[in-house]
Amino acid sequence: MSTNMRIGGLASGMDIDSIMEDLMKAYRMPVQKLEQDKQILEWQQEGYREINTKLLSFRDTAFDMRLQSTYLAKKASSSNESILTATAGTNATPGNYDITVDKLAEGVSIGSKNNLADVDSNEDETKSDGTTAKLYEQFSGISDGDTITFTLAGSKGDPTPFSFDASTSTIYDVVSKINNAELGIKASYDTEYNRFFLASESTGSDQIIKVTNDTMNFMSYDTATETIDDTILKLEIKQGSDIYKGKDAQFDFSGANDINSSTNSVTINGVSMELKSLGTNTVTVTSNTDAVFDSVVKFIDEYNKVIEPITDKLHETKYRDYKPLTDAQREQLTDDQIDQWIEKAQSGLLRNDPILSNVQSKMRMTMSTSVPTGNSDYDRMADIGIATTKDYMSGKLVVDEAKLRQAIESDPEAVMELFAHAPDSEDYSDMGIARRLYEDVNNAMKRISDKAGSKNDYSLVDDSFIGKRIDRIEDQIDRKEERLTQVEDRYWRQFTAMEKAIQQMNQQSAWLSQQFGSS
Repeated sequence: MSTNMRIGGLASGMDIDSIMEDLMKAYRMPVQKLEQDKQILEWQQEGYREINTKLLSFRDTAFDMRLQSTYLAKKASSSNESILTATAGTNATPGNYDITVDKLAEGVSIGSKNNLADVDSNEDETKSDGTTAKLYEQFSGISDGDTITFTLAGSKGDPTPFSFDASTSTIYDVVSKINNAELGIKASYDTEYNRFFLASESTGSDQIIKVTNDTMNFMSYDTATETIDDTILKLEIKQGSDIYKGKDAQFDFSGANDINSSTNSVTINGVSMELKSLGTNTVTVTSNTDAVFDSVVKFIDEYNKVIEPITDKLHETKYRDYKPLTDAQREQLTDDQIDQWIEKAQSGLLRNDPILSNVQSKMRMTMSTSVPTGNSDYDRMADIGIATTKDYMSGKLVVDEAKLRQAIESDPEAVMELFAHAPDSEDYSDMGIARRLYEDVNNAMKRISDKAGSKNDYSLVDDSFIGKRIDRIEDQIDRKEERLTQVEDRYWRQFTAMEKAIQQMNQQSAWLSQQFGSS
């Protein structure tokens, strides 16, 4: 529509704007039809994509149900959780395991022997004016202008020299520089007790803290003899050569003695343990029926969350009299009326859709056919307590929990085969239920994506069937809009010519009247 500002009817007195609006309504009807068609396609596209999102979520669940580990879940219990806690992996063998914890893994942790504010100290780290004291101000024996140097070695990297200007650096500069050196050592300074600490980041006998001194004697360490000198100067670190190396954990596991670990988190024979204190304990490993049961129930719940909206779309009522609203129609309705209208207009757009109908039929057939498990007692879903609801048309499944639990407890291998059987070939009919459904969902998602595209597709071009149709309609709308602009401009030129003619006639009439009047 033309955007030129026009004022008509000045000469004729006619309401040209209303006349033009009525004239163009007939011309705009094909454009409105195209816009309604486009809106319907966009709603259909949105409906397809919603189904695809649900299929994607269900595919993740189906993938988990293809894995043997889902059905081999184990659980472990500890007779004394103050000594250790335990969990079991899928490869753990059921049974009782006697465990004796002889040593716990330790890291290195050393701290200053005395309160630094009380020993060789001029003042606290925070001065009376609120600023932080420099090294020469905080510690006696260090003068303004001194350079403090020492070398620190840990479990990572090479021994690293440190250097600080006593007149500009603070104790926090020392802490920060050590922590950023990536030596496997963390430094800290406690402001309340005025104590300095060094600690390893991990545990185990490979964790060490070695400090050699120059001016700022943390301690004197002889790397050749691995002994600590008694010379303690500015920062007193408590002595004792054995505390500057970490310790390994040591435990016995069901007859295997003196097992060492650098951490207190250990895994052996599929059993993961967190060692907490010394003592003897028994860990019991059993099959985790509850975990398998919960996985199957979750799988069925996710299946129902997919099949229900597909069924709803296929049987949704279609209101043929409710087309997408035009702008003029929207102006005549309230917001609530618009929402109600749109709800009916969107209803039934995928009713009896062949793609969704095929997806539903395929999934329902997969859930009802048998699987060559090798056990005829458990080769169908119904054999383990999973069947369709009384409302067969809904397609939803229900679980007989008692029957399912009994099947899992009596023959967990057969239940696993029913869902996760993997044939040597790619023969679909020999696959387990979860494997078949995984293939079904992948195929369904591809068909829907080909038809409606994907909301997660970041491509600038939508090559789907509906996407191309929308593009064609938009091109048609653009061409018709250009034609409407031309038609509207032509009518305005005609009305303008009429106004000019009337204006000329009015002027001539006025002149004649003037002539007759003067004579």
